Amino acid sequence: MSHPSKYLLAWSIPASFLVSLNAEGLGSFFTVFYAFGILPSLELMLKPDRSNPQIQDEVQLNGSKILDWILWATVPIQWACLLACMFRIGSADLSPLETCGLIFSLGICCGVLGINAAHELGHRKSRFERILSRLLLMTSLYWQFYVEHNRGHHKHVATPEDSESAFAGESLPRFWIRALWLAFRNAWRLDPTEMVLGTVAQAALLAGIQIKFGTGPALAFSASAGIGALLLQSVNYIEHYGLSRKRLEGGGYEKVLPRHSWNSSHPLSRFVLFELSRHSDHHAHATRKYPLLRHFEDAPQMPTGYPGMILMALIPPLWFRYMDRRLLEENQNPRMST
Repeated sequence: MSHPSKYLLAWSIPASFLVSLNAEGLGSFFTVFYAFGILPSLELMLKPDRSNPQIQDEVQLNGSKILDWILWATVPIQWACLLACMFRIGSADLSPLETCGLIFSLGICCGVLGINAAHELGHRKSRFERILSRLLLMTSLYWQFYVEHNRGHHKHVATPEDSESAFAGESLPRFWIRALWLAFRNAWRLDPTEMVLGTVAQAALLAGIQIKFGTGPALAFSASAGIGALLLQSVNYIEHYGLSRKRLEGGGYEKVLPRHSWNSSHPLSRFVLFELSRHSDHHAHATRKYPLLRHFEDAPQMPTGYPGMILMALIPPLWFRYMDRRLLEENQNPRMST
């Protein structure tokens, strides 16, 4: 069994934010440079790691408290990043450039810790971990994810009914608009009680930040949360672009299989994102904990890790030129018609 310390790479995001927090000028954007400059550059030089956990190790991995603690620790770490950023923006004489850098850098933390780590925790069965998931989602003002993702996206993935599966030919900016609105609307329809709770909790947090730190930090936090939400939907875009499940003759759709999600086994994305990039296995077996997720040879494969794929998606002509060809190859593959 490989050592669990590799998942400490998830903490490299808040560590990079610490650099941004204490930097001047363009240095305040360091978390952005790290996430979308250093990481994708390194992944271009590293081969995908397609090895899977051994069957005899799965029981140990499933019960590992070290792996749980690494995940749980993202909650106080993310809250510390948020409060430290609010204090810095509210008390320091920052330039507009430095304020903007901190907003974007905190936005990366909101997406990677505030939503992605919450995603893993929200799939857990224990009440404690589901509370931790909500506490993280508060820091991104994205409570609707807790409802819509588990009860909407996982049910309807790779179908026209899913708000978070991108259609072939749909650009990333257009997907952002559709996915953000529909996810919010669907969450209210699925569980209004939960959404009332989340709205009150998030409004209280915003009000608390405004009272303690001022209007400027409260607006900065809102902007960072928006960046985190866009980062989430960018991930949804690259994970499901153009893939679809077949409609059955008697109604409904075929079972969710690994071929219905784009997969990436590039190691840095895997470890920084708690194996989110092994997305094919996650959707096919949603209750598996992150260290147990596996590579499937018959799942559609991304050419690089998540940061590089998001950068490609931000340039629609480049994205369509490459991914539409890959999508055509996948659709012509015999396994996609079985």
